[in-house]
Amino acid sequence: MFKVTFSHSYFYPFDDKQWKNKTPFPPLGTIYAASFLRSHGYDVNLFDTSLIDNISNLNFFLENRLPEAFVIYDDGFNYLTKMCLTTMREAAFEMIRVAKQKQCVVIVCSSDATDHYEKYLYAGADFVIQGEGEVTLKELLETLRKQSDISFVSGIVYKDNNEQIIKNPKRAVHKELDNFPLPAWDLIDIDAYKNIWKQGGNDFTLNIATTRGCPYKCNWCAKPIYGNRYNSHSPEYIVGHIEYLQKNFGVNKFWMCDDIFGLKPQWVQNFNLILKRKKLKIQYYIQSRADLLLREDTISALAESGLTEVWIGAESGSQKILDAMDKGTTIEQIEKATKLLKENNIKIAFFIQFGYLTETKNDIDLTIKMIKKLLPDNIGVSVSYPLPGTKFYEKVKEDLKLKANWTDSDDLAMMFKGTYNSQFYKKLQRYVHKTFRESQGEAFLKKMIKSPFNISSNELRLIFLLPYYILTSRLDKLLLKKLQNRNE
Repeated sequence: MFKVTFSHSYFYPFDDKQWKNKTPFPPLGTIYAASFLRSHGYDVNLFDTSLIDNISNLNFFLENRLPEAFVIYDDGFNYLTKMCLTTMREAAFEMIRVAKQKQCVVIVCSSDATDHYEKYLYAGADFVIQGEGEVTLKELLETLRKQSDISFVSGIVYKDNNEQIIKNPKRAVHKELDNFPLPAWDLIDIDAYKNIWKQGGNDFTLNIATTRGCPYKCNWCAKPIYGNRYNSHSPEYIVGHIEYLQKNFGVNKFWMCDDIFGLKPQWVQNFNLILKRKKLKIQYYIQSRADLLLREDTISALAESGLTEVWIGAESGSQKILDAMDKGTTIEQIEKATKLLKENNIKIAFFIQFGYLTETKNDIDLTIKMIKKLLPDNIGVSVSYPLPGTKFYEKVKEDLKLKANWTDSDDLAMMFKGTYNSQFYKKLQRYVHKTFRESQGEAFLKKMIKSPFNISSNELRLIFLLPYYILTSRLDKLLLKKLQNRNE
């Protein structure tokens, strides 16, 4: 039987910010591909890099299993893989080198390899799969086994006998997602993941993808794997997936890792009905959009089905910046969605993005004002990151000669010439977090005065930390003013 070893290039320990969170997820896209190959008669195994900080054991792993093919197949459902962090790319190159020493055919499928296939081919990879990979991978392996003509395999890039790079036509995305078998969860050491979550004091959570792709056209958002299309599993398939994970791993909490959850009309409502019919109780959190959440009875159906938290791409409190991004949402929609979610006891969190082209100090102030006014339960603050294949990237690519990637997801370096420099935005990120916590602490203090027995331990902690946030945010504000003056 043809043996295939799968791996991927996202090492949580290489990303300090994510590793400190202690909330690692298994490589879902990788085990989907492994399951698909296994369903077609391949012998598959996994060298999981998520929880390790080096690849020293890869040599022994390959010697023990002797695969004909080594496949670096990144988890396209993990949005962090789009950022193509330099440490992850270097690790992928090292894995390629080791696998080639073991005479493996090396195949790579990832966001970074899709965008920079020449780098991976020159590093020793035999083939790069562009875009969605399961069907392409199966067809490529079958072609290699039969020694047939690879020029007919859509979706691959490779070097010919003259060392010239050949790029075959793209493959259409797969629409019938329910045709894919459930991921190969048996290849994952679930207990190892549970232990990390336990160390962080967090409830163990597993990741599920209900869809692939996103039809919206924010001009800074790349879609190198699943494209600008939107295809969905049926609610029945997803509930079956949940039942499997509950039965085998005792997990009841899930991260629905779709770019956009529940876009298909009535999907959320049907999902809720099936959960009720099967008497399944779960908790889950999602990513969505303010405008989408305002449709029909979406929020009430989400609340009934077990949604506990939603992250939305609020991005900015300035409508000018939202329009420049082609975001397609309004400040009013963000306000309405936040209000409705809170009324339904669903936590709301904002992704905030500073540093976009044409941003001014007034735009920054509007964003801070929106955060303090709406008081989401959490925020994630970043600066604009140019991703290959986007309109935004094309606008700033001439500035990317010195630095085109971050080392980790907390780098926050400005890679193009914006209104302010990296030092300003790094200090701004910390200031915004502090002033946000200050506003939360003040709100919780008022709540405690009214209902002293209704305060949670986390709310009480923020009340106690209020003097710290007040003092340090004031100091940060002064430093920001100095940095602003230097930039102007």
